Amino acid sequence: MKENIVEVISNQTKKQIEDEIIGMTFTKNFRSPSAEEWYIFLPNYKDPITGGAAGKTIIHYNLLGTKEIFINTTIIFDDPALHNIDLHQLVYGISDEIINRLVGYADTLLSVHAGENSYQAEYKQ
Repeated sequence: MKENIVEVISNQTKKQIEDEIIGMTFTKNFRSPSAEEWYIFLPNYKDPITGGAAGKTIIHYNLLGTKEIFINTTIIFDDPALHNIDLHQLVYGISDEIINRLVGYADTLLSVHAGENSYQAEYKQ
């Protein structure tokens, strides 16, 4: 029996996602009792004005102590190249890894701002 397997992501895109994730670094910019702000540095993308971080992540924590509350996370990509619709899979892959590293897949409401590649997601443990 023939399997109907369709590759959704090309090998080139997989390699590009892998390269960005391997070279991704973070710097914590701000911390309050209820939030953190992290700058995201990527090897091939930068803020066009400052030449610095390609974007930032803002994490708002649950202060009520109940498990039913989500962590609200916002990722903003400043490099206009990441707003190109052809890079949607790259933006999604990078954003997924940011959530994995900074929030650890706790119950999270995610909002990604990247021009045409903007989207919202919900991570449930």
